[in-house]
Parts: sequence; structure tokens; C-alpha cells
Amino acid sequence: MLNFGLPRPLLTLCLAAALSAYDLAPAQVLAPAVPESEAVSSERLGRLTSTLREYVDDRQLAGAVALIARRGRVVYHEAVGMRDIESGDAMRKDAIFRIASQTKALVSVAVMVLQEQGKLLISDDLSKYLPEFEATTVAVKQDGGGYEVEPSRRPIRLRDLLTHTAGIDYGIGIAEDRWAKAEIQGWYFAHRDETVRDTVARMASLPFAAHPGERFVYGYNTDILGAVIERVSGQSLDAFLREAILDPLGMQDTHFYLPPNKVGRLATVYSATDSGLKRAPEPGLGIGQGHYVKGPRVSLSGGAGLLSTAEDYARFLQMLLNGGSLDGRRVLSRKSVELMTVDHLNGIPFRAGQGFGLGFSVVTDLGARGQPGSEGEFGWGGAYHSTYWVDPREGLVVVYLTQLIPANGLDEHSKLRALVYQALTD
Repeated sequence: MLNFGLPRPLLTLCLAAALSAYDLAPAQVLAPAVPESEAVSSERLGRLTSTLREYVDDRQLAGAVALIARRGRVVYHEAVGMRDIESGDAMRKDAIFRIASQTKALVSVAVMVLQEQGKLLISDDLSKYLPEFEATTVAVKQDGGGYEVEPSRRPIRLRDLLTHTAGIDYGIGIAEDRWAKAEIQGWYFAHRDETVRDTVARMASLPFAAHPGERFVYGYNTDILGAVIERVSGQSLDAFLREAILDPLGMQDTHFYLPPNKVGRLATVYSATDSGLKRAPEPGLGIGQGHYVKGPRVSLSGGAGLLSTAEDYARFLQMLLNGGSLDGRRVLSRKSVELMTVDHLNGIPFRAGQGFGLGFSVVTDLGARGQPGSEGEFGWGGAYHSTYWVDPREGLVVVYLTQLIPANGLDEHSKLRALVYQALTD
């Protein structure tokens, strides 16, 4: 045995340390793996590919990208169909998609980052950071028609915004006439030539749809949180997300507006019609191609503004599944992730078998939900018909991206779920 001039006990310790480091070195997170190595059947995954191709062949989908990771390894990453039908450009795995409300998860994590930095508490009143929300109002429908406006019963808290229980919709509720007059309706912001901070400030004087803490109301909650992040951090929302989440996780293809060198990777938006797929208008507002390439590039929508790839988004979700870290970079503590991914609705009605955490829906009763999965699973989706979920019990991350609005009841999301779980072999 060579001793390199070292005393035998010291040599033994050095060799043991080297071997230990070699044996225990973690595999690259989200590196491709043979599915069978993670107890997933390649043959059964083929059913997912063929099913998605059937939707493309039937002209119900232009194209899509699906990614499945198990135990930190990618066991499925496929692109089907066309990125752009008219040009004949095939879909590619690194295609960039408008992820719309999938933005909410990243902004919710960013709020938790600020809490961990001691900059805010999610129990704080919103008005502590945006004073215009100190005295808000609610529109109440009257039996004889119309509505009256009354003061909110309590202040809005940051936690209300994270759980969509602040009573703020997308401006299409009882007082939609006032929201329409203010030109604040719908989730789409990319056409606006004003900052989200300015848009949010104008929201504060409008009547909301419910009293804080009393109902689940889906709406501008996360856009308002984006304005809070800017106020607290002293940075623009895109700069803070880049520094706190995107760069640490290596999410280099996630943007609010597309850099010129990536335009050729942007998936085209289509609409489902009675006569098949139709290319969405250019740019269109919400149901079109959008202003993500050409536009003001001013409004940073924390509720629905980001573009991303399946791989980038899977890295974000894997960080959450790992308890807040990825590739040795910690974004959140394990306890913050635990808090985000449990039900916070406390009896407020939502969906059968599901509650809502701090940015995600959460499965609370598998039988009541009635689809394959696990209790404790969390996820959401986007307006362009994308979806994602994380199943901690099975070590699963699933990302499905397409660009279809409206989708008109297309059922491939449910088939995706069934075909993911039927491929597990353990």
C-alpha cells in the first residue's frame, strides 16, 4: 500500500474521506435518468406520448411540452406537435411559454423570502406597505337590484392575498361597472404603459367583491403582492425575482418580456373553436399572442406575467419539493415551504377535496378530489391551459405547458394525471 510519506492513521483518514465524498456525492438534480431507475415504466410513459399526439393529430392541440421528474431525476421530457403551425416549426423541449398564473407561485415564494429576511410578516396589514389600502370597501348586492358600497369589516392582510381570501376579484364582479371605468379588468397586464404599482394604487379606491377573510375570491391578489415586494425590497419585481429565485435556481429562460434572441422559441397561441384550432390574434389582450415581444415592457404582473420553459419551471418546483433548496442553493427554509403547502382556508369553501395554501391549491382528501394523486400534493395552472403539480409523497414534479386559450373543456389535463400515475411501478 502506498503511503505518500503520510503516517498510516492519517493516510487511512484521508482515503476514507475521499471515498466517502465520492460515494456520497449527490447526483445532478434534474439530470435525465432511465425511468426504471426511479420506478417508472418507460413502456407505460409511452402511453402519455401517444395520447398527447392524438390530441395534436385531432387538431385539438397545436403542441405541448411535458416534463416529469421523480426523486430529483427527469424521467420524461417530451415535446409533441408544432410550436407554430403556419410556419411548420415543430415544438421543441426548450420552447418558451406564457405561463400566466403560474407566475403566482414564484411571487408567493418571493414574499416568503422577504419574511425570512425580516423585511415583513405575512400577518401584516397590507396598508403597512401600501397605505392607500388602509380603508377599503366592498360592493354588496341588493335584493331589489344594484349594489351598495360598505366599509370592509377588517383590514386586508398579506396572508389574505397569498390565500386569495382578500375579497379581490379580476374586476368582473358586482361592481364591474366601476372597475371597467377605471380600465382595470382581467388578468392581462402586458399592454399597460404604467407600472403595476400605479395600477394597484388605483385598485385601492374601487369596491371589492367580498370582505377580507370570508370567501375565496380569485383575482388581483398576487399582482398586489408584486407591488408590496417592490415597496419592501426597493427593487423592481423582475430584479428581485432574478436575485432571490431565478438566478439561484438557474432559471435563465424565465422572463416578463422576451429577449430578442429568444423570440424564435416562443410558442404560438391558438384558440379552440367549433371548427378546430384558430391562431389567436396579434397581439390581442389576454386571448391573443400578447405584448411579450413588442409592447411597452413596463408592467410587471406578479399574478400572470411571466414566460418560462418546462425545465426552468421544474427546477423551481423541485426546489420546493426539496424543502427550499436546489443544487446546494437555498431559496427558502424547510419550515417556510411546509407553511406554504398546507391548507390555510380554515373552512372557507373551495374545491372538493382541496384547500389552498400560500400560493398553491393543496389536496386534502384524495377521495373527495376523485383523481389520481396524493394528499399533500400542491399545484396550480395558467390561463393558456398549462398546469403543474408536486406530489411529495411520490417524489413527483409534473409540468405541462401548452398555449391554448380558450380551451373549451379539453380533457387532456385529466388524462395527463392518470397517465403519469399509471406509469409508477413501486
